[in-house]
Formats: sequence, C-alpha cells, structure tokens
Amino acid sequence: MQYQNWGPQEISAPARSELPEVPVERGMVLEDVQSGWVGAVTRVEKSGGMHVVALEDRRGKSRSFRLGFGFLLEGRPIRLMPPAPRQAAAAASTPGRTASGSVRVAGQRAQIAKASRIWVEGKHDAELVEKVWGDDLRVEGIVVEPLHGIDDLASAVADFGPGPGRRLGVLVDHLVPDSKESRIADTVMASPGAAGNVLIVGHPYVDVWQAIRPAVLGIDQWPVVPRGQDWKTGILAAFGWPHATKEDIGLGWQKLLGAVRSYADLEASLLGRVEEVIDFLTVP
Repeated sequence: MQYQNWGPQEISAPARSELPEVPVERGMVLEDVQSGWVGAVTRVEKSGGMHVVALEDRRGKSRSFRLGFGFLLEGRPIRLMPPAPRQAAAAASTPGRTASGSVRVAGQRAQIAKASRIWVEGKHDAELVEKVWGDDLRVEGIVVEPLHGIDDLASAVADFGPGPGRRLGVLVDHLVPDSKESRIADTVMASPGAAGNVLIVGHPYVDVWQAIRPAVLGIDQWPVVPRGQDWKTGILAAFGWPHATKEDIGLGWQKLLGAVRSYADLEASLLGRVEEVIDFLTVP
C-alpha cells in the first residue's frame, strides 16, 4: 500500500473553522450524532440543572437530549445552545472564552480537587482533554487520570469505591456495540455502587488521535492503516514522520496535539461525550 506523504508544513498552518453556537428553536430539525436520531424540536426544558431538548421524528416518536455538542443541523456540526442568550450586553462584554468554548471567569482560582474523577484510556487522551477542557476542570476541581487500558476496569472501579459525592466518569476508545469495550462497560455498570455514580461513555475511533478533525491537519481524511499493523506507527509512516521508536510516536503525537487550539478542532462525537461526563460529575 502506498501512503501519501503529508509533511509537517500542513500541520503548522491548519485550516480552521469555528463550530457555530446555535440557539435552539421550536421546529428546528436536528440529528443527534451518537444515536443517529433525527427529529424536529418540540420543546426545551430545564431538568436537573441542565437544558434538555425533545426531538420528534417523522413517525411521531420523541426522545430527549441534553443541549450542547453532538448535534448536526443541515448536516453540519453545531453546539446547540439554550433558546435565548442571557443578555446581549453581557455577551458583548464577555472577557474571553476557554479552549472548550466556555466563558472564561476572570480571577477564578482552581478549586481543591474533589473526590470525583475522569478516567481516560491513556496519556494522549488525558493530554487532549487537559488541553481543551483543562481550564473548566480546574474551576470545577475535577482531575483527569489515564488508565493505560480498560481490561482491568472492573477491579479499578471497585478499588475506587464510587458513591454519592464520589462519582466516576470514564471515556473509552472505540466504544461501539458488540465490542470488547462495550462488554467491559456493561460488566462495570452492573457492579455494586455503579448505578448513578459511574458513567462510561466512548467515541467510535480506534484511537483518540482520530478525534482531531482531518482539516485541522491539512488532509481530507485520516490514512487507512492495514490490518495487523500498529495503528499509530502506520499513521506516522503515512505522514512521512519518524515512527520506529516510542519516542518517535510521542513526538508525532505532540505535533498533532500542537495543531489543536480549541474544541472547534475536534470531532463532535468526542466533544459531546466529554461534555456529558463533565455534566455528570458537576451537576448536584
């Protein structure tokens, strides 16, 4: 298989576009990226401290979803916002936003770390979450910790001892139906203390690297790595970058991570899941 050679020059000047923030409106037709559900907005309400939108499909069935990331409007990813801004004047005087798109609070100190945690599958996942959501998480006092694989997730959760005031959110790579990861997640959620205190979500990608939008890297799509070849090694080889050692892979990841400036550089399917975990850990 011949790889196209994408050099680092494309990384240094990535194409960019802001993920639009669209206020929800009655009658708006939306698609939920994770489930594929398509429907028209019939109502918006606040439940448990968060906004929820009801989408009715063409057969008259309705499902509710949290506002935020993970929606498509006319085929384009958006961040679905509450029906109306708080005040136009307040929005005009916003002192800036964090990399996650949240309003930056001037002078806000990081909270002392809470007992609740976000677990991610590896070091690269943790670094990506920290880069985009780190400011928000420090304000909330939530710590991100890498797992280095989920084969022993059940025992790790048991050792953590989840419960009221000690919640756990887990972000898993390649969490798709009938996968090893989905079976592990089902086992964990059936364990004592997990219900209501543990949330396991995942993105569909082989590795969190793929959650970076290809356009940010100056390519049309991520290279296809032949079955049986290490995925990260194959990706770096396709880019024409060094890939023979662990150090090469680490340096390659740092180049990719350096292309990420904000949430707009990530796929909606990752954005929605991380926001879901943060909501789970911070809503009383």
